[in-house]
Formats: sequence, structure tokens, C-alpha cells
Amino acid sequence: MSDDLIKPSVYAPDGFVSEAAGAALGFAEAGVHTDLVQALAARGITKPFPIQSATLPLAIGGRDVLGRGQTGSGKTLAFGLAMLTQLASSRPRPGMPMALVLSPTRELAMQSAEVLTDFGHAVRVRTLLIAGGMGYDRQISALERGVHIVVATPGRLLDLVNRGSLDLSGVRITVLDEADQMADMGFLPDVRAILDSVRPGGQRMLFSATLDRGVDTIVDDYMNNPSVHAVDGGQASVAAMSHHLLVLNPGDKDAVVAQIGARTGKTIMFARSQLGAERIGEQLMAAGVPTGVLHGGKSQRVRNRTLQMFKDGGCNVLVATDVAARGIHVDDVSLVLQIDLPNNGKDYLHRAGRTARAGEAGAVVALTTTRQRARALTMLKRADVEVAAVYVTPMSDELVQVTGARLPSGRPWSAPVEREPAPAGRRRPPAGRGKGPRRTGGQRSRG
Repeated sequence: MSDDLIKPSVYAPDGFVSEAAGAALGFAEAGVHTDLVQALAARGITKPFPIQSATLPLAIGGRDVLGRGQTGSGKTLAFGLAMLTQLASSRPRPGMPMALVLSPTRELAMQSAEVLTDFGHAVRVRTLLIAGGMGYDRQISALERGVHIVVATPGRLLDLVNRGSLDLSGVRITVLDEADQMADMGFLPDVRAILDSVRPGGQRMLFSATLDRGVDTIVDDYMNNPSVHAVDGGQASVAAMSHHLLVLNPGDKDAVVAQIGARTGKTIMFARSQLGAERIGEQLMAAGVPTGVLHGGKSQRVRNRTLQMFKDGGCNVLVATDVAARGIHVDDVSLVLQIDLPNNGKDYLHRAGRTARAGEAGAVVALTTTRQRARALTMLKRADVEVAAVYVTPMSDELVQVTGARLPSGRPWSAPVEREPAPAGRRRPPAGRGKGPRRTGGQRSRG
């Protein structure tokens, strides 16, 4: 990063200031709009998280902000409340949003849009979600009516810009959420194209775990003397978790995974590939473990339904791939099981970040075999995680103590089938009154 932007002496080795939050300002003292303060209080939110206390006063004042906080540290409200306060009761022009949030995945974009929409009602600010896997017509119609904030993934956003349905020149506040993940997924060229299209000299807020893989050049090229905050160390989330490496016989792996899945509490399991996630999900359901499977090969409708079922407790296990799980925000996940070892320590920490959120405790368990044990220990050391390898067998005392494993019921489980809604404006004809042959008593409806 260039010296004219930042004094190196105040930066930690990875490019972030390691600082306390300073005075613990309340939402009102930080400058949050009165109606938003009341909306927060109505939801039981009265005390800002450290990242919010640290960034809100400056962000509301229009300052560029560069922030880091562990997963679940409240970053969405940190930038969201600042945007909503600035845009309160303003009037957007058709096709020209006033603020933009870029997210690496549909799931993260959906969750950010949900928060902004919820609190936006209090100050009459409208938010639109733009992401792949969703229909164009509804998004274009909403843009034509005028929205204040667009929350989007880069690819779909550029599609609408190129169609002429979206003009970014009126965007005065731009947020890059999880910028390092966007870099990992190859989105930085699209991010640059988008930043070149928004209003020059507008406010920029960037939240990222690291400044590697080109994120630092985005800061250099597009941010103006940002206020920098890292209210917790880069490995703070690691300290809030218990970490375990379980070594097992390859032939015991399926039984051990099913027993961990039958535990009490929400569990996210990671597989390396889509096929692997599907296989694990099928095995768990066959053993009687209510399970959802999430990966990029599923339609957006199915992904939304699966994630909602996991949040609502319809299933306690979610099997996911790395890309699909990024941005999942479920506060009460008590265990992350890394069935397939990740490629590196950074991926391990991204996976681990699905637990120990919002101040809660959590456990992270990695499975390995004797042959992979040395590689696993090396990877964990690079992630700054010190852990001893423990050998386990199905329902062994060590397995139960670490994970809370239980014997699954053995009764196969399947997700409830959601009936497709009838097309708008049309009603299903009563049985026997529609066109076509009349059904006999032995025939069943195909609806």
C-alpha cells in the first residue's frame, strides 16, 4: 500500500491497525439516526459490537473505512447503519441507486439485503437484492421504481449495467464486503470495473480479513486516506473456539460422521466437492440424520430453502462446499466438522468461522487418517492452531467427549417436499373439472 495513504508505523504486519475499540459509544452517541436506534432497541439490540463502535461515527461522517472483524462480529450493521443514516428519507432516481454493497456470494448478499431491508423500513430506505439465479424482470422493475441501496454479486450487477437497466453513476457510497473472498473467487477485475463506474470521489468502505491477493491494490487505487480498524486480532476467532484433530481408520469414517451428525445442536460439515457433499448428505439421511446439502450445483430456490430449513431447525446438519458456505450467517452453529481437509490454513479458518459467532462458544473438528496426520498437523500449524491428534473409533469415549456424538436412529430421513405454487392469477381446477381425461379413483394428482 502506498505511503501517502497510510503511515506504515501504525500498521500491523498484515496491514491492519491492531487497536481496541476505544470508547464504547452507544448507537445514538455514534450518530445513528434516532429511528434506527429505536428499531434496534425494539429487537433487543442496545449495545454496539466493537467494530460498530469503532467505525460508525466516521462512516456516518462520510469517511472511507477499512475494517477487519472476525466472522460474526457485526460488520453488516457497521456499514449498514452508516448507509441507512446517511440515506434516511432521501429520494432515489429511477435506475440510479445511491449506495451499493458488493458481496462475493448470493448467500452473503441475501443476508446483507435482509438486514438492510429490515432496518430500512424505519427510515424509508429501500434495498434491492441483485444476484444470479434470480429473475431479471423483478429486479429491473424495482430499479425502474427507484431504490436507495443495491446489494449485489459482481457478475449479475454488471449484467444489468450492460443491459442499460442500471446506472451506477449516482452511487455515492460503495461497500466491498468480504473483499478477500472476492479476490479468492476471481472477482477483482469485475470489482474494478464497478468501482470505475460509480460516482468519483464517493465514500468507500472495505471489510476484509486480509489485504493479500490484490485487495491491497484496490485500497491503494480507490480509497482516500481510509480510517483503519481491526478491533480484534486476525486470529481472535481461533481463540474463541476449541479445535480438535481426530485420527481414524478410513473404514470407520462414514460411521463416525453419522454419529457426529446425530449430536444435539447445529453442525456444519465441509466436503471438498459437490459430489462429495451429495454422497455425505445421502449417507447421513439414510442413517436417520436430518440433513441439508448446499453447493453451487443447486438452484437458488433449493439453496434458499435448504439454508432456511437449517436456520429454522428443520435439520441440524448442513453439508456444504467451501464456496457455497461463504457468507452463511447462522449464529447458533456449535460445531464445524471438516470431513475433507482444506487446501490451506486460510481455508481452514474460513470454515471455522461458521461457529463461535456473536460471542458464542464453538468447536471445530477436523478428520484425518493416519496417513494424512502429518499433513493435517502442518496445515493447522500454518493456521496458528495448536492441537494434539486424538485417535477415535465409532462411539469411542474420545469421540463422544469431543463432539457429543450419538447413535443415529437408523430410520431414513428425507426433507419435506415443497409444493410448487400455482402461477400468479391462475387457480388450480378442482379435481375432475379441468381439461383432459377425467381421473378415476385409482389415479393420483400430479400436483
